[in-house]
Amino acid sequence: MTKILLTTTSFQDTPGEHHKLLADTGWEIIRARGPLNEADTLAAVGDVDGYICGDDLITRAVLEKALPKLKVISKYGIGVDKIDVKSCTEFGLPLLFTPGVNHTTVAEHTFLLLLALEKNFLFHTDSTRSGTWKRKTGHELLEKTIGIVGLGRIGKEVAVRARAFGMNVIGFDVYWDEKFAAANNVKRAATLDEVFAASDYLSLHTNLTPETRDMISAKSFPKMKKGVLILNCARGEIVHTGDMIEALKSGQVGGYGTDVLDEEPPRPDHPLLKLPNVVCTPHIGSRTAESVQRQAVAAVTNLIRAMHGEKPLAQINPEVPVKKVV
Repeated sequence: MTKILLTTTSFQDTPGEHHKLLADTGWEIIRARGPLNEADTLAAVGDVDGYICGDDLITRAVLEKALPKLKVISKYGIGVDKIDVKSCTEFGLPLLFTPGVNHTTVAEHTFLLLLALEKNFLFHTDSTRSGTWKRKTGHELLEKTIGIVGLGRIGKEVAVRARAFGMNVIGFDVYWDEKFAAANNVKRAATLDEVFAASDYLSLHTNLTPETRDMISAKSFPKMKKGVLILNCARGEIVHTGDMIEALKSGQVGGYGTDVLDEEPPRPDHPLLKLPNVVCTPHIGSRTAESVQRQAVAAVTNLIRAMHGEKPLAQINPEVPVKKVV
């Protein structure tokens, strides 16, 4: 029987039509609770034909063990920085993904983090629950400047919502959509440094690449306004954790709202989790009932199409042909 490995927990934990779509294939579904580290991923592969993955670490060693049995990897989501894409292509293994399914919910989550920081939300809920009724004065978003690094689908949705709050928007992206920028009054920054200098809030929506790893660090903080709030719904490794901790303690960075960490799940003593000016959520920016179902249906549809030799909805390495398996 055709065997499919399923590791993404939001897929498994959220009701919806994606469960029936996968069950109707008649394939044997092997479930694990991701994200898996390399050792756990190695242990899970070897006898599976297809793989619906979340943020599991899929290295060359994993692929070497998985092949030749494994025929398709279908990524639930859009980020493939945990997958050895180069090796997938070298081995002729189709790598599928689901763009355009979570930009709305991630943009909403970005503003959840921002408002929580600016309105001292966690302090005030704790104060009320404890019966102390302590209060702090927050700040308005109106007329503040938000800098958006990465103006793709998610960055654009953040810009739209920022304009609705009456904010000034400046963006940086190598691939600039002039039509969108003009329609939404988004100023184009020529350099990252220009975004850093202008922003009261800095929102990160870029892919993790060798160029963006540790992009936010001790080298970049002096280029920013003192007390800047930084929001990260992209990847934890874009921010250098040690440098961020020092900047938060010194007040150079006023607050850090993040849905991602350099270590997921974090160890209990992860230093970012202990700071009062940090709001951290467990990588659930795209986990809404609506978004999960869109992503999951797309991931299953991709897998089914590829296993039948049909063109998937989206493929990271389109130069690799899909071949009929079932």
